[in-house]
Amino acid sequence: MRSKLAFAVILGLTATAYAKAPKEYQRGKLLQMDSVPCGMAEKDATSLTGEMLGTDSGSKKTQEVLCPEYVLQTDKVVYRIRPRDSKHPVLLPVGDEAQFRLENDKMLLRVEDLNQKEREYIVVSMTPRSDASTADADPIHLNHLQ
Repeated sequence: MRSKLAFAVILGLTATAYAKAPKEYQRGKLLQMDSVPCGMAEKDATSLTGEMLGTDSGSKKTQEVLCPEYVLQTDKVVYRIRPRDSKHPVLLPVGDEAQFRLENDKMLLRVEDLNQKEREYIVVSMTPRSDASTADADPIHLNHLQ
């Protein structure tokens, strides 16, 4: 009986030691949305009847597919993100605040006005935010000879 109790206590302690607290959300503002090319869609111009009769030319129609790409600005970084589900993307309200967290290779984003549901996005680029105050600063000299 004692060994079962000791085993349960040890198991409980190890489970709590390995449990991770959920990451806190960062805040940012959705500045703009652009439509960018993200692939090609091909449509075959052949039909079953044309195949059987030999009247189809076998040509294919290609059309460029556009995906929404958003600019998300935080205090320190500007992110360019695209929805992971490119077939059914949800349009986000530009100019609104968004909450996000980075997890492995994806960004989980939620907007307060859109039912607080987390949506997955791909981070296309990250750029440090440049402010006017840092651009006007003097260059840093490493030693007195420069």
